[in-house]
Order: sequence, then structure tokens, then C-alpha cells
Amino acid sequence: MTSFPTTVREVRLLAAPHGLPRPEHFSVAERPLPAPGPEQVLVRNRAFVVFPGLRTLIGGAFAEAPFSIRPGDALLGPAVGEVLAAPADGPLRPGDLVTHLLGWRDHAVAEAAAFTRVDGDFPDPLALLSPGLAGYGALTRAARVREGDVVLVTGAAGAVGTVSGQVARLLGAARVIGTTGSAAKAKRLTDELGYDAVLVRGEGPIADQLAAAAPDGIDVLLDMVGGEQLTAAVEAARPDARFALIGALAGQMDPARRGADAPAVVDSFRLLTRNVTVQGVSGQRYAELEPEWWERLGGWLRADELTVPLTVLPGIEQAPGALSRLIDGDVFGAMVVEL
Repeated sequence: MTSFPTTVREVRLLAAPHGLPRPEHFSVAERPLPAPGPEQVLVRNRAFVVFPGLRTLIGGAFAEAPFSIRPGDALLGPAVGEVLAAPADGPLRPGDLVTHLLGWRDHAVAEAAAFTRVDGDFPDPLALLSPGLAGYGALTRAARVREGDVVLVTGAAGAVGTVSGQVARLLGAARVIGTTGSAAKAKRLTDELGYDAVLVRGEGPIADQLAAAAPDGIDVLLDMVGGEQLTAAVEAARPDARFALIGALAGQMDPARRGADAPAVVDSFRLLTRNVTVQGVSGQRYAELEPEWWERLGGWLRADELTVPLTVLPGIEQAPGALSRLIDGDVFGAMVVEL
């Protein structure tokens, strides 16, 4: 008779932070793990991703969020795990790798529909924890990158930006420009990931740096930041430029705010006279593209045409400090807690 774990360790919110969340606001707790029911699947998690949107969910200020995380609640988020038990007549089998949204714990039990099976020959399952689908969807559907485009990716050293700059190039962009917060990250973006130029926050006005890097302007913006960087992008927009806004880190990571707004000053006259389109992309906007994204990502990985940078933290004990490390910028690529 198979023996299954009877307890689960999970990361919980201890107290609502005033300002940005810090390690002391979280803890690792243990509770009983119920045996899976006849229609349920039991998964042992291998890794889960740390994502900036948690700050908004914890703040509770975003009325349109699908849920909020309150003191005493366990955190949630994307994870990769291995099936330990599954219904005999269901789509999953013990040993299958799956993705799901019950991260921040070492085991998960849920209905089979909560899990998506990963093909056994996928080259790097942890790469699926990178939120690259958001960037891929925005670049192929909202901004529609074309051959010869000049593309600006803000927050380029983050989980989305490190992948999206490479995707923009693979889609035909002639020049890819990024923004980041340090010269060290800028060097990695150009040396390792093929960015043509990177603007560094704090090394002069972003608008001036962008004018030097793209003197003829930009065709596409993939914006994770907002604020000053969005303002500069509008100033640099070419006629018929396409902007996709998929993040708002300038507001989400502002300690004076609650993570649910990100004011920016934009030149609306320039937007209308240059026929610039601006589309916001939130949440699961491109969820239906997941099979397409997985297929293209797997192909690019096998062909060594794309890499998915990860900052890996070993062990769930490191998880309480992971979000603050992400907020502090101590990360390149996606931050993953590996169990």
C-alpha cells in the first residue's frame, strides 16, 4: 500500500505590511495534509516562482483582483510538481510533471482540472515557471512585432523582460533596447541575452538615454514599469507605434503606495498625432495561448535560440525572504524557490 505524506509545509502571511512586505511578514508553517479524494490529485512540488503581483494581492487594495491574501492565509502562485497520486480514470498518472497555481507549499491536493501535464520531453520544465507567456502574447497579439521594428522592453532584467527581449528578436525586431536598475544587469542583458542597448535607471534621465539609444524612435513598447519610463517611451514613439502595458512596477513597488496604482505623465497629444495604440494586458489575458507558447518555447530551447534565466533559492525556508529580495532587485530573470 502506497504511503503518502500526511503534512504540508506552506508559506503564510503573518501580518499585513505597512509599506513593502519584508521577511518578518511571512512564515513557514506545517499543517495536516488530507488524503486525496477519489477525484483529486496529489502533487509534490518541485519549485514555485516568486512574482511581484503578490505585493498587490497582499495589499488588498486592488478591488478587481480574483482574490486577496490576508493574515493567516497561505500564499499562492505558479508551481511545477510531480504527481504522486491521481484517479485511475483521469488524465494524469503518478510520475507526471504538471504546472499549477498551488505554489508556496511542498505538496498540493486539488481536482485534476487544476493541473496541466508537461510533456515528458520538454527540455526544461522549470522554464515554464517564467511568466514569458505574458510577453509572448503581448508581442504577438497586442504589439504585433514586425520585421525591422525597434522594440523597447522596460524592466528588462526581470522574469518577463529577460525572455521577451529574446522573443522580440526571434520575431524579427531589428533593434531591442531594455531598461534596468544597475550597470551589472545591463551588461548581462547585452552580453548574454542579445540586447542592443540598455538604459540604466539613475544614470541620467531615461528620456535622454532613450533618445541616444533610439535616435529615430521606437515602434514597439513592452512595458513592465510605467512611471518615468512610460513617459519617455511616449516621447520616443514613431508613427503607428504599438504599446503593450503588462506591468506597473513603478507603482506596485512604491513603499508610499498600496500596490494597486501607478500614475504616469504621458503626452496624449503625441499619442493621437502619431496614431500610437496603447493596450493594457492583465492577468490571464493570453491564457488560451499557453499551448502555442509552450510549443514555441520548447522549440527555441531545443535549438539553443533562447535561454530562460533563473535566480534559484534552495529550500522553502528561504521563501519568507524571497519577495523582499525581488522587490530590492536582487534577481536576474525569474526568481524560483526550488524544493
